[in-house]
Amino acid sequence: MINVIWLAMIIIGIVIASVDCLVDFVDGSILWNPTLEPLNVLTSGVFDSVKFAVTMAFGLIGIMTLWLGIMKIAEESGLIKIIARAVKPITIRLFPEVPPDHPAMGAIIMAIAASMLGLGNSATPLGLKAMRELQTLNKIKNTASNAMCMLMAISTSSVTIIPATIIGIRAAANSKNPAEIIAPVILATGISTTVAIIMTKILEKLPRYRYPESPEENDKREIDEKMDAKNSENDKEITHV
Repeated sequence: MINVIWLAMIIIGIVIASVDCLVDFVDGSILWNPTLEPLNVLTSGVFDSVKFAVTMAFGLIGIMTLWLGIMKIAEESGLIKIIARAVKPITIRLFPEVPPDHPAMGAIIMAIAASMLGLGNSATPLGLKAMRELQTLNKIKNTASNAMCMLMAISTSSVTIIPATIIGIRAAANSKNPAEIIAPVILATGISTTVAIIMTKILEKLPRYRYPESPEENDKREIDEKMDAKNSENDKEITHV
């Protein structure tokens, strides 16, 4: 989908520049005025943007290497485990259906702690491991459990203490104080995570999104959803006729 969007933006830009090469819009009227200046501006803009992108990418290499190195040291030194122990009382309440001593709980805590420190490359495999452990507790294998949904919501909107990527971009753009974004990021991600947790807790209690108590109930729900979809299509056909 993203490729289609980019292609559409490129085509629209070329079409608008081509039209601008032929006519001018003055006071609501269209004047015939052939010129290649709009295409020259478009070409110059493309090359300037490419140059800026390459310059910024090279500028990000140093800062990203530094932060990822610091995060790796934090991971190896046990800082992640310290944070994990600190958030354990909270995770037990957020994931009540997961036994405290189950490997899934440890994997969840490690994934959340890694996300909080901006360990993108490390947080992803930890999150996948947590999902695999949660699947072992899942009674209905083809349906995400409440714990899985909660982990996905928290991972997506995770509180970020050290936004290394944003700091790197700001540094590459010659910001006077690249790290000043830390406080707003903590505030914004804190709010987003709070909203994600509240909405997940609300939705999991609604009949439509409630986790089935048995495989039979899940099968019945799937049949009902298919019937509702079929009835909706029939109603649309009748209305169209």
